[in-house]
Amino acid sequence: MSIRNVAAMIGLLVLFAASAAPGQTVQEHVHHMAPRVMPFDVSKALHIFRMTDSGGEQRVIARDPRNLREVALIRQHLRHEAIRFQRGDYSDPAALHGADMPGLAELEAGASRIRVSYADVPAGGALTFRTNNRHLITAIHRWFGAQLSEHGADAKAE
Repeated sequence: MSIRNVAAMIGLLVLFAASAAPGQTVQEHVHHMAPRVMPFDVSKALHIFRMTDSGGEQRVIARDPRNLREVALIRQHLRHEAIRFQRGDYSDPAALHGADMPGLAELEAGASRIRVSYADVPAGGALTFRTNNRHLITAIHRWFGAQLSEHGADAKAE
């Protein structure tokens, strides 16, 4: 094994050790990493996923609708993500959940065939993903399922 390969392996080990503490669950890791990706407090919000025949809807709402600061931060973040997702930029979910997250590669590659739109909803915002491509609908559903699992108590399905 070359010195370069050993150095690369050490670098990966250090990176992994820094991002996930020993004994940390996936949900704890996501909760810990969330502030690096989302400007709002994930513990003060709820992610709601609804799979549809044409894709799905992801809503994020403040647990306390009177917390106008969190509502504004949620909406700001989702507006920004809608633009990025439409361009095929899923780097935020990849940073939070890992680049090998189910469905993510397909969504990035098929972005031009997915319509992503944003709307304000009471106490938060919503992203709607629509496509007529069955492969991409399945990718959206797989991606939603992975987020449901990894966000734990901070997410629910409808």
